[in-house]
Amino acid sequence: MEYTNFLNSKIFFPTDWQDYELIDFGNNKKLERFGNYIFIRPDNQAICKPCLSRKFWGNADGEFSSEINSDKGNWKFYRKIPEFWDIKYNKLNIKSLPTPFRHLGFFPEQSVHWEWCRNLIQSSQIDQPRVLNLFGYSGIASLDAAIAGASVTHIDASKKAINLAFENRNRNNLETLPIRYLVEDAVSFVKKEINREKKYDGIILDPPKYGRGPNGEIWKIEENLLDLMNLIKEILSDNPLFIVITSYAIRSSHVSLYNLLKSSLNFDYGKYSSGELGIRESGEKRRVLSCANFARWEIK
Repeated sequence: MEYTNFLNSKIFFPTDWQDYELIDFGNNKKLERFGNYIFIRPDNQAICKPCLSRKFWGNADGEFSSEINSDKGNWKFYRKIPEFWDIKYNKLNIKSLPTPFRHLGFFPEQSVHWEWCRNLIQSSQIDQPRVLNLFGYSGIASLDAAIAGASVTHIDASKKAINLAFENRNRNNLETLPIRYLVEDAVSFVKKEINREKKYDGIILDPPKYGRGPNGEIWKIEENLLDLMNLIKEILSDNPLFIVITSYAIRSSHVSLYNLLKSSLNFDYGKYSSGELGIRESGEKRRVLSCANFARWEIK
């Protein structure tokens, strides 16, 4: 059946973090540990009651406050914390720091996709598969893919994000990895690659809701995502390995992303799937907090 994949989908959550922990969530907030530091951040998926007491939440080192449906806000620190510190994932050191957008430099739930891409790269018969990471942010997916054996092109419209990606590469002494870092607008770059007849074996996308390119280009996910996905097919190689798209901006359903991906690629081979990324809390109840929707295709 065509829709079996997403009707039987599950929430996928990472199991291999030691320096990150979701301690509790509820009342539109989540309590998390990043290394030795505990933070409270808003989360509109945490609409349940928290399991732990206010006294326990009161031990947090800092809290991010923002307006409803906005990523921008302010941090309030209750104890002194360093400007940044390392979080370990697999064999990587990830620079963790409180940002003005409530994030701490990476998205732990996306390690599900890092592992998925890594396995497909390592099991591939292609010598050094070419992978494109659009909206690449701090570059952990790019590093993980390159370590697995891929040649990676990492694109982000933000110079600050590219600089953070450089820092994550350099703090792991991985300067010799085959990764190109470019400050580019995603749509403009893909159009250039089509004209240059460049092809990729794997593509990773994590588009934001709104964005602005380095030359003033405007990105709105509702208006631009379909056009970008139609362009994506033109830069896929003749024998691609995978494509994965994650969205925090489209909250309606992962089914929407499934339909988008399937209609854009229109491949009658391989495997389509979709679902949610989540984090399982460390408490006794082991609840799962939904974080994002995703859809992906892989060769089978």
